[in-house]
Amino acid sequence: MNTRRQRGLDMMRQVYGWDFEDGPGDFFATTADHLFADIWSRPGLTIRERRLLLLGALAAQGLDDVAGIQAGAALHNAELDTAQLREIALFLTHYVGWPLGTKLTMAIENVIANSAEQDGSSTEPNR
Repeated sequence: MNTRRQRGLDMMRQVYGWDFEDGPGDFFATTADHLFADIWSRPGLTIRERRLLLLGALAAQGLDDVAGIQAGAALHNAELDTAQLREIALFLTHYVGWPLGTKLTMAIENVIANSAEQDGSSTEPNR
């Protein structure tokens, strides 16, 4: 494995909080080599700052499934807490529109509930 691929896999591990192995095909290669080794690794923004920008972009496109993955990773990596995730959803709702904001809120509440289940804690939805 080349050093660029290893840098990409290492950054993927930092971003998502779990180990990644080298994957098959050009799509995985481009994702690891370009997106993570080159783009996520650039100086100037922290992983947290990049994740905040990404959450906004995903919310604007209605990609709540991918936003849920990002929210879960941010919660797992302690970049954002449950109150901050809920605040992000509320804030973005006013810019992306109520239907898309509702989808994001539901995805975030699902992430929070799953996290609480795994931790054995209890959390009430913020209403």
